[in-house]
Amino acid sequence: MTSALIDGLAWLAVGLFAAAASLDWYDDGRGRGRARYLASGAWLVFGVFWLALFPHFAFEQKSFVEGALSLAALPACLYAAYLLLQGRETLFLLSRAIAFMGLIYMPFTMIPPAKEWLIETVAWQGEFVMTQLGYEFEVVQRANGIDGTYRFDNPTHGVFTVNVLLACTGIGSMAIFGGLIAAVRAPLRRKLRGIAIAIPIIWFLNLVRVVFITLAFSQQWLQVFVDPTVALLGYENPNMVSYFISDRVLAQSFSVVALVGIAWAVAREVPELLTVGEDVLYIVTGDEYDLHEAVGAERSVATDGKGR
Repeated sequence: MTSALIDGLAWLAVGLFAAAASLDWYDDGRGRGRARYLASGAWLVFGVFWLALFPHFAFEQKSFVEGALSLAALPACLYAAYLLLQGRETLFLLSRAIAFMGLIYMPFTMIPPAKEWLIETVAWQGEFVMTQLGYEFEVVQRANGIDGTYRFDNPTHGVFTVNVLLACTGIGSMAIFGGLIAAVRAPLRRKLRGIAIAIPIIWFLNLVRVVFITLAFSQQWLQVFVDPTVALLGYENPNMVSYFISDRVLAQSFSVVALVGIAWAVAREVPELLTVGEDVLYIVTGDEYDLHEAVGAERSVATDGKGR
């Protein structure tokens, strides 16, 4: 699929989720039948969107983690649509959260000044950290005018360039937690505490990730199993093995663990989010879990996702 079609699917899904959330909110649950069908359609489109991204993640980016997750997203989304139609009211909360996630993330893909500011800010901070660590390199401007490319002259292996892209800024993870926290019906004070926990941690860990991947690639720290990795992935340049291991294997695997840990910390302040976790676990496993009891939190969200 073309990028324009994928972007269209993303906006369609976000729009449908937002429309369903607005209808549910306006009717205060009384017109939930209409909102349910609209949200179920949004889940269907959302699943197709992730399926369309599978070739990009699996074959272009050569990311096993993202490829597997995008492929698994279609049946998960279809199941969520089915559960919603069958009356699992708590899924309105997750549906509303996805709408907020999209509204936070998508503008950075379409508003050039916002995208440029975010990339250059992360690139500048990465430059500061690596300079303090004693590495010599330069930051060069790309053809689109963004100062977001590191250029290393490795005396042993040659010149290495690393581009800081929008995906390297952590905006995706920040949008996830921002959307989840915005979607729950909880006191503003606790929501702000949740944001204060999630955003700084994500920003810090993402900066560590950018620095680690950049140095691991430019300094060729992880040139192990080079021949089988090159044969498996089809890299023409064997130097890419360090990039693959540092980013696609280590950083992405750690990111999954880190997001779970951040979610647990945020849920201590905003226990309403545990309802989302229970729904996700039910979609994945088919079993009911009581996360509120696991963390010793009172269940403050009713079965229809509305605050008590």
